[in-house]
Amino acid sequence: MPDLQHKKPELLAPAGDYEKLKFALAFGADAVYMGGPAFGLRAYAGNFTMEKMAEAVLYTHQAGRKLYVTVNIFAHEQDFEGMAEYLKQLEALGVDGAIVSDPGIIALAREVAPRLPLHLSTQMNNTNSYSMRFWLKQGIERIVLARELSCEEIQAVRENVPGELEMFIHGAMCMSYSGRCLLSNYLTGRDANRGECTQPCRWNYGLVEEKRPGQVFPIEEDERGAYIFNSHDLCLLPHLPLLKPLNIDSYKIEGRMKSLHYVSSTVKVYREAIDTLWDQGEEEFQAKLPGWLEEMDKVSHRDYSPGFFFGKPGADAHNIESSNYIRDYEFVAFGLASDDREHPKISTEVRNEFSQGYWVEQRYNFKKGEILEVFAPMAEPWSFEVHGIWTVEGEEIEVARHAKEIVKLELPQPLPPFAILRRAKKDKK
Repeated sequence: MPDLQHKKPELLAPAGDYEKLKFALAFGADAVYMGGPAFGLRAYAGNFTMEKMAEAVLYTHQAGRKLYVTVNIFAHEQDFEGMAEYLKQLEALGVDGAIVSDPGIIALAREVAPRLPLHLSTQMNNTNSYSMRFWLKQGIERIVLARELSCEEIQAVRENVPGELEMFIHGAMCMSYSGRCLLSNYLTGRDANRGECTQPCRWNYGLVEEKRPGQVFPIEEDERGAYIFNSHDLCLLPHLPLLKPLNIDSYKIEGRMKSLHYVSSTVKVYREAIDTLWDQGEEEFQAKLPGWLEEMDKVSHRDYSPGFFFGKPGADAHNIESSNYIRDYEFVAFGLASDDREHPKISTEVRNEFSQGYWVEQRYNFKKGEILEVFAPMAEPWSFEVHGIWTVEGEEIEVARHAKEIVKLELPQPLPPFAILRRAKKDKK
């Protein structure tokens, strides 16, 4: 029986570009968040021009979902040039919320775009109900909780904050408090708090003694140095039953710079997990949990951790041996549909065949004889051996080796819309 006492939370997914936005919605996201051409904290994500943003808002709203835009830099004086006009444009486009952090931007938004809903970014260290209630009085509609809160603290906040609350449930963790890092700025001149983080926390560090310049001593007893800032990835999937009674309004997945495979897989797993827990109960959730965890291991990730959910994490929440990702599967292609984007170099006849389910866009080379797995919305994964590959000119080839090459496959059954094709790695790490 559906649980009517606890409202089902919104599942909020990252949309680093328009392609990822469409896949996030197809795999079950209730809402997506994205960056515009400026003023966000992911300068190196694909992001959206204003024209693409307008198209994305229309596409998202036609699907009955919501779209939020990040405007969460800590602004310097020069950053306000063009800011007022940008906020007005977001309001005019009808975006469902702007994710903000700087008080100056908040004040400006209230003045020039009063109908634009404002969500307070996790960057504002939202750790207590007193500050949250203060921000609600400033016109904030939703507060994104700091990642440093435990389950007990989240419960206490929920009991004392009347506004909407959002929290991260999955994705990369930052070694700095609420992401307010100075390492990137200091070491590379690129300001993480203005969207240009170079992730120096993932670099290999050693120890240098003052009177022995040039002699680097590994902190760990190996030859690789130490990755002392390298935190694990957050994964609260097994702990959703503990989260459920907290009545959080939105569950957020991190990853605007992650791959199409990552977005599709994480959204599908959490969609199924939330629906199962709320509609069928915890017993059915626990029965399906091993399969979902197996699926989460197929996407590129660092070792998983519950973060601060059970209290302050210790050394076991950091990977001091390596900064490598765990990549057991490779994303090699995705199925093309009739409403995909235009391919000007491909004939109309070929584009018209996309809806038949046999055409794919290659993202990593694959060849005849390999076993590929099909991962699609609302379906169980299935596998097939690659027998035939044809180019758009009709030439049969042995290997699809060119980046973003459009090819037709011999398949035992058509690919459903938004299908992901992936391959198990032989040298799993």
